[in-house]
Amino acid sequence: MSVLHLLGTAGEGGAETYFVDLVAGLARAGVRQAAAIRPNGNRQAALAAADVPTATFRFGGPIDILTKPKVAGFARRQDVKLALAWMNRAARHTPKGPARIGRLGGYYNLKYYRGFDELVANTEDIAEWIVGQGWPAGKVRHIPNFAAAPPETAPAERDLLNTPADAPLLLSMGRLHDAKAHDVTLQALTRIPDAFLWIAGVGPQEAKLKAMAAALGVADRVRFLGWRTDASALYRAADVCVFPSRYEPLGNVVIQAWAHGLPVVAAASQGPAALIADGEDGLLVPVDDAEALAATTRRLLDDPMLRIRLVQNGSDRVEAEFSEAAVVAQWRALFADYGAA
Repeated sequence: MSVLHLLGTAGEGGAETYFVDLVAGLARAGVRQAAAIRPNGNRQAALAAADVPTATFRFGGPIDILTKPKVAGFARRQDVKLALAWMNRAARHTPKGPARIGRLGGYYNLKYYRGFDELVANTEDIAEWIVGQGWPAGKVRHIPNFAAAPPETAPAERDLLNTPADAPLLLSMGRLHDAKAHDVTLQALTRIPDAFLWIAGVGPQEAKLKAMAAALGVADRVRFLGWRTDASALYRAADVCVFPSRYEPLGNVVIQAWAHGLPVVAAASQGPAALIADGEDGLLVPVDDAEALAATTRRLLDDPMLRIRLVQNGSDRVEAEFSEAAVVAQWRALFADYGAA
């Protein structure tokens, strides 16, 4: 009997990346799985590499009445015991029959999860919020994301991105969206004149951010990398991870930076503020404060002992709380509760 993962989004983002990471991690642990997703060549290839049976479906809006029965047929053929819905669109199309679990990485509208057996939140705050919305406390559990740094990954080559080998290099990961506050990072860069900045992500603000970089006079020190499948190489190439999100329920970038030995400066939005012990495993600055982001990043660049301490403590956090083995064990325990592992 297997677990069916459902993902109804077609684009690329943090949740979609972690979807593949977790499915692959569960596969390495011997969990029998299948996946129902919207068409996406990168994801389909990654799932095939993990040897996970995969089928694609439309996952349309409210008038799409065909996806759910088609997914139900696929689930029967795969002998599915438990269906795990990733986000609202997937939840809408999750068929009855198997046990139904919702995986929430944000403060989602819970109407899509009516009749589900249990909800899983990737932060304790989201779990508490779900209970506050009236969901039974015994049917909510917290399972964090894991982070892993492939040991064989080499740093991305700076010269291929026209970046001096000796320049301080800042890395900003995330969708080009207002919530990620890349505009704040660009403003901060004007106050760190020797640094270069790589921004990895796609989104609706790409043209606006490129125009802003030009207007601020920093375009020659900014590289817009687009969507990348070599995140580990980027983390290994940088000197500091800057993460100034205005809104961030978790902050998976923080955990990934810890796993790759990269010190982090983050805005004190909800997720990063809950994750980071300021001054111990990362540095926090106020939301929307470019001057503070620049000053704190400069401090980190100028203090190698501080960088070493933050990196070591971040690595310890990953080992204790966010390792693949620890997180996969929690998912296997959940699946076992429903006879699916």
